[in-house]
Amino acid sequence: MVETVAFGGRPTNYRLSDGSREVIVAADIGPRVVRLGFVGGPNLFAELPKHSQTTPYGDWHLYGGHRLWHSPESLPRSYYPDNDPCLVETGEDWVSVAQPVEPPTGIAKSIRLSLGEGYFEVEHNLTNEGLWPVELAPWALSVMAPGGAAVLQAATAQDPQNLLPNRTLVLWPYTDLTDPRLTFGRELIVLRQSVDAAGPIKIGLNNDGGWAAYVLGQQLFLKRFSVDVFADYPDNGCTVECYTNPEMLELESLGPLVLLEPSESTYHTEHWYLFDDAALPLEDEVALLDAINGYLCRTSEPG
Repeated sequence: MVETVAFGGRPTNYRLSDGSREVIVAADIGPRVVRLGFVGGPNLFAELPKHSQTTPYGDWHLYGGHRLWHSPESLPRSYYPDNDPCLVETGEDWVSVAQPVEPPTGIAKSIRLSLGEGYFEVEHNLTNEGLWPVELAPWALSVMAPGGAAVLQAATAQDPQNLLPNRTLVLWPYTDLTDPRLTFGRELIVLRQSVDAAGPIKIGLNNDGGWAAYVLGQQLFLKRFSVDVFADYPDNGCTVECYTNPEMLELESLGPLVLLEPSESTYHTEHWYLFDDAALPLEDEVALLDAINGYLCRTSEPG
């Protein structure tokens, strides 16, 4: 179930598979999950080896794949390079990769992937190895291959009299609500990735259903995560965020904000599901919601 493989020009990576679906985790950078897909099929994660950004700490590389950050975003803090080898541990059906402590922040990151019944469990861990408390939230970012569309659901919980607002839509300064990549429905928002787009766009939601999806052709990537409706979340209450530019789309979930004392850790877990029979009707919200609910019935939310 776990084996060492070469991938993306890097000789040492760890492959975890149930025989049908697979993930590949890098060992010499990260923590990064660099591949997600069906065995023998295309990578649903974007591969962006040439994209980099200069920071006071060195060049930060996007790489693609799936990474762990701590929110709220800040430059250069969030962009501390993860170009060094990780500490890797493996078991029969799991692999764990841990980054050395980030000297500027005192935060140590690790990701543990294990096989569940029809899904991959992805546990994200942030540990404060510094000398003072840090307020942060775990932030799980999946960088998806171009050409697909993200499907997000607005919050659904409401008071019995329908007097109080129940939905938050968060917009970044460069977000244009007239952008044709965006489609707003009564409950769902579809954000398409387009290689012909002029620039980036990002939105955030207080999704309380604990899921986000990416559709690419007939393949559906569905990530599930727990939401604490009584907790504070970063970026004006976002539990899920989505960013896209002409190269890729980021499907992001967030954990609650916590004041992390020295030596304390916080965790955020996702369950990853992959389906290859998802010809989803993106233009018909009622049919799309019905189809997504059908797939959700085949999944489990992290406890």
